[in-house]
Amino acid sequence: MLPAPPPAIIQGAHAADPEIHLFGDKYYIYPTSDTGDWNPTSFSAWSSPDLIHWKAEGVILDLNNVTWGHGHGWAPSMAFRNGKYYFYFVDEHKIGVATGDTPTGPFKDALGHPLITTVREINSDAIDPCAFIDDDGQAWLYWGSGDLAVYKLKPDMLTLDGPPRRLDVPAFHEGSFIFKRKGVYYFMWSENDTRSEDYCVAYCTSPTPFGPFTVPPNNVILQKHGDAKGTGHHSVLNIPGTDRWYIAYHRFGVPGGDGYHRETCLSKMEFAPDGKIKPVDPLEPAFPAGSKGEPVTP
Repeated sequence: MLPAPPPAIIQGAHAADPEIHLFGDKYYIYPTSDTGDWNPTSFSAWSSPDLIHWKAEGVILDLNNVTWGHGHGWAPSMAFRNGKYYFYFVDEHKIGVATGDTPTGPFKDALGHPLITTVREINSDAIDPCAFIDDDGQAWLYWGSGDLAVYKLKPDMLTLDGPPRRLDVPAFHEGSFIFKRKGVYYFMWSENDTRSEDYCVAYCTSPTPFGPFTVPPNNVILQKHGDAKGTGHHSVLNIPGTDRWYIAYHRFGVPGGDGYHRETCLSKMEFAPDGKIKPVDPLEPAFPAGSKGEPVTP
């Protein structure tokens, strides 16, 4: 008999599409709030000193205060630059940006209109933003469902710098996340539908922020196992100064969950000597019993 999946790290709430960060002396998770109908009207955050004990920080952005839409608040992304936090969010299938002075806001819509709407030239819905700031300081905003696209951002993080670029990532569906390790860009995404037990996470690599892409064999690195089903729409965290990595993702709630009742989980993510991502087992806890987790050192 397979072991039971580890408990969800966010307790008392259905939370999906988690984006995980380290800001200052705390870890933070920014998820979609599952309301059972895919129509949440606010975003909340959770914080932790060690990746084990999580505290609800409450609502950080209320979509009733956004003038251009009032629902379907999905899959946010956060970035920090020049002392300010930039919260990219979905509202009515459009991507907006809100700003705040702390990781938990309060955040206010910065533009009074969407930053990104559906682009006819690109076969992609304007959802699932992923903000990425490269080593050279250049910021990029990836997004899309159907096709993956990217905008270059100006230094203010609020202005698009040129037209969008469609990226030829094979089998991409949604939920992109991009990070860099040892000079290599890793492009990750979710395949299948989030309502499917077969929702899963795959990846490819590139020498640049926009290709060309190399798809390794067996590039699906997170998929259902036992009672852990619908494992996808993830983000990745590196512990600064180390090569320790974690993947935050959602699964169907255990027990009895589905694509409308999902919960946030955390697993270790490791690399082979050649840089390939090793398969992640959603039945293996991120930390052994009695562990102190990953405390933040000042």
